[in-house]
Amino acid sequence: MKYWHRTPQIFSILFPQLTWHGSRTTNQVYLTFDDGPIPEVTPFVLDCLNEYEAKATFFCVGKNIDENPEVFKRLLLEGHLVGNHSYSHLNGWKVSSSQYIDDIKKCEQAILQFHPSFIKLFRPPYGKITPRQIKLLFDYKLIMWDVISGDFDGNLRKEDCLNNTIKAMRPGSIVVMHDSVKAAPRLYYILPKLLAFMKEKGWQASKLPY
Repeated sequence: MKYWHRTPQIFSILFPQLTWHGSRTTNQVYLTFDDGPIPEVTPFVLDCLNEYEAKATFFCVGKNIDENPEVFKRLLLEGHLVGNHSYSHLNGWKVSSSQYIDDIKKCEQAILQFHPSFIKLFRPPYGKITPRQIKLLFDYKLIMWDVISGDFDGNLRKEDCLNNTIKAMRPGSIVVMHDSVKAAPRLYYILPKLLAFMKEKGWQASKLPY
């Protein structure tokens, strides 16, 4: 499985219409969690964030919102930011643009039933989106990342997952983790230690500034 723990800068140059990181002059790091909400993992994430008085952004799958409304309502109640991650976790490179946009709009409706003031943030599943889909989502802020933890990678030792993430992080980084069953064995290990490291560095774990 090939991926960069720190996204090469060339991507932000080639695709400036996508958001890859925040200001490098801040003491904030933007933790983000993809693929939830689910009762098996999301409450653990919320408990960890509460312990460190941290906030985060959750890019939610619409199907999981519909199936786990109480978990979704908890993350809203605790002051975290919500983004759209499509309804069915579609790969934008493998479906038509019309199917892709319809799926995103369906997720939007799932969010709006609990969160009428939803700020239109979208992260493409797998990070895969076409230029046409980007244009069609003109009313959304499209959020990527500059640090990916690799917590989804079952071949990655949890210790390496943590060390790779720490090495890649900088002030203003947007860090991707996953509140999913697949990521849980590594997430349970890295998240508390990552939050402790950030506290020691004087970095504030924050939701995206929108």
